Amino acid sequence: MILGIESSCDDSSLALMEKDNFKLLFYEKISQELEHSKYGGVVPELAARLHTAALPNILEKIKPYFKEILAIAVTNEPGLSVSLISGVSMAKSLSVALNIPLISVNHLIGHIYSLFLDREIELPLGVLLVSGGHTMILEIDEDKNIEILAITSDDSFGESFDKVAKMMGEGYPGGLVIENLAKNSNEDRFKFTIPLKGDKRVEYSFSGLKNQVRVAIEKLGNLSLQDKSDIAYSFQKAACLHIMDKLKIVFKNKKFSKFGVVGGASANLYLRQNLQNLCDEYGCELMLAPLKFCSDNAAMIARVGVDKYKKSEFIDYQNLAIRPRSNLEKL
Repeated sequence: MILGIESSCDDSSLALMEKDNFKLLFYEKISQELEHSKYGGVVPELAARLHTAALPNILEKIKPYFKEILAIAVTNEPGLSVSLISGVSMAKSLSVALNIPLISVNHLIGHIYSLFLDREIELPLGVLLVSGGHTMILEIDEDKNIEILAITSDDSFGESFDKVAKMMGEGYPGGLVIENLAKNSNEDRFKFTIPLKGDKRVEYSFSGLKNQVRVAIEKLGNLSLQDKSDIAYSFQKAACLHIMDKLKIVFKNKKFSKFGVVGGASANLYLRQNLQNLCDEYGCELMLAPLKFCSDNAAMIARVGVDKYKKSEFIDYQNLAIRPRSNLEKL
C-alpha cells in the first residue's frame, strides 16, 4: 500500500491506499478550522504548531501497517512553507526508518486525482480548480500535459468567501458560512455586479467584488442577521456567475467530453448546479469529487502516489524540498 501525507495548509491528514485496487484502507484528517476561526483565516505559525501535534497522533494508528507500506507520497508543493515542512519532515523520517522510497506530490495535482480516487484516471479532461489559494481552468490532454486556460489576477474564489465572511464578523472558513447565510435571504435586495462582465479577457478577479461588499457593509453599520444573509446571497451569486461567465467563453472555444470541478470551494452547491447546467448545454459529463474529499486530504495524495509508484517516480530524501509556489505542467 501507499502512505499519503498532506499538510499544505491547515489540515493534517494521513491515508493508506492499496496500489492494485485503489482501496482506501485508512483515512483520517484533523482540521484546524476551530482554532483559526477566531482570527478569520489561517495563522501560519499556529498551523505549524498544530500539525506538529496532530500528524504523530494519526501516525500512531497506522503503525500495524508499517511492514506493508511500499512508498510514502507527501505533499511538498504548493502551500504554506511552515505547514509543508511538517509533512515532509515526517515523510523523510519514515522513509529512512522503514527503508522505503519517497514520492513528491503537488497537491493541486492531488485535487485533480480526487475525481478518480477509486479508479484509473480518464483523459482528456477539462478542470475547474477552485480553492482557498487557487482559481484556474485547466485542460489536460491524453499525454497528461496541462494547459492553464484561465487564472485569477488577485484573490482566489475560496479566499474571497473567507474575506467576505470575515468582513461580516463571521467565522472561518467562509465558504460554508456564506452558503448557509444565503439560504435565508431577500434575493433582490443587493445587486453586486459580476466582475469583468463583458471583458473578453479570460481571467478572474475578485478584488472589485469584495470592495462592493465592503462598501455595502460600511453603509449599513451594525449588521443584522438578515443583512448578512442578503449580502451573502448577492456576493455568492456574483462570484459564481463570474466563474461561469469566463467558463462559457472557454466552452465556446474548447470541446470537452468530460469536465471536472475540484478544490475545497468546489463543494459550493450553487456553483455545482450552474456547472451542471453548462455541461448539460454542451453535452459534457460533469465530474465531481466526493464532498468529503473536496478540501485538502491525504487520500488524493495517496492516489497520486499509486500512479507515481507504478512508474517508479521516486525522489531521494535529500532532494525532497518544499516549494510554497509551483508550476503546473504535467500530471
